[in-house]
Amino acid sequence: MTEFNAARSNMIESQVRPNGITDRRIIAAMEQIAREDFVPDSRRAIAYVDEDVPLSPSDASRGPRALIEVMAFARMLQNVAIKPVDKVLVVGAGTGYGAAVVSALAGKVFALECDPGLAAQAQHNLSGLSNVSVYEGSLEAGLKGEQPFDVIIVEGRVGEVPKGLLDQLGHEGRLVAVVGETEMAQACVHTKSGAAVAVRKAFDASVAALPGFRKVKPAFVF
Repeated sequence: MTEFNAARSNMIESQVRPNGITDRRIIAAMEQIAREDFVPDSRRAIAYVDEDVPLSPSDASRGPRALIEVMAFARMLQNVAIKPVDKVLVVGAGTGYGAAVVSALAGKVFALECDPGLAAQAQHNLSGLSNVSVYEGSLEAGLKGEQPFDVIIVEGRVGEVPKGLLDQLGHEGRLVAVVGETEMAQACVHTKSGAAVAVRKAFDASVAALPGFRKVKPAFVF
């Protein structure tokens, strides 16, 4: 067993299974996908640590980017219960690790990334997966041309979930995101039924923020 294979096995046994992940498809996907291939070469040795792993965006002015920690991502996936026929949008796809995992669970995956360099890396990393398409564009705008989605996964922390993203969900569609303006926030599952959206707080999480998402403050009323 190679060093990375051993680290991947340890990740499953110490970070995934103990945190209530019972969906065998999620576990199998994470066992198979080489997380070390989705981080910068200088950080391959820490690809399996139980925290966010810094990435290297081409546009540093937007702020730092990271590969979301394993525990939080696995719990997000379990909470939206992806079906094999589902059409899934991954927002903030980074270098493509999350989309690669989702590709083993869903019928079709759309990976959206705003940073040109990270989008190019995702395109390269995911090129062998026939059910994944990579798009570069505004994260908060989503992919209106491909809606409706059965599931939307926001791979990072946001101040709030834009209505525009929720509008791209189909009937009984689910969106999961870590929502909050401080480092410790809450993973929330949004479920759409007709025009109504129900929100359930699933668990606390501390993950890196995504660029472009800001909580809109209400206008002052005299």
